[in-house]
Amino acid sequence: MEFTHFNESGRAHMVDVGEKQDSKRIATAIGSIKMKKETVDLIKEGLIKKGDVLSVSQIGGIMGAKKTSDLIPMCHNIFLTGSDIKFNVLENEIEIEATVSTIGKTGVEMEALTAVSMAALTIYDMCKAVDKNMVIGNIMVVEKIGGKSGHYKRK
Repeated sequence: MEFTHFNESGRAHMVDVGEKQDSKRIATAIGSIKMKKETVDLIKEGLIKKGDVLSVSQIGGIMGAKKTSDLIPMCHNIFLTGSDIKFNVLENEIEIEATVSTIGKTGVEMEALTAVSMAALTIYDMCKAVDKNMVIGNIMVVEKIGGKSGHYKRK
């Protein structure tokens, strides 16, 4: 088997995508953060002392998408054409959905996953004073559009 992220000397390297064609690429990832009902209520009522949790988390997620190549080894620095974070606030959980897009030579799945992760981590950071038992999880790509492999949608 030939490994794509190692050079002929067996050392790690970033894959050259220069010969690939540009195409519109979109990826959507989801995840969640579980917490006490009382914590969700404080978020909804705007009573978390650090401020508007979902607004700050949305910004954190977008910033995470933009910084993905700084965090993931061998991940290409991608010019993002769009990034959006949505929340579904449930009784004891907040579901997070991130959609990231570009026109380029490589996909944005890692950017979408990083956006969800950073949004969840931001919620944790802002709420940890009232709920240390929060659990972040179920982070996954649910759809990818564009590129050589085409359209993928999780069943």
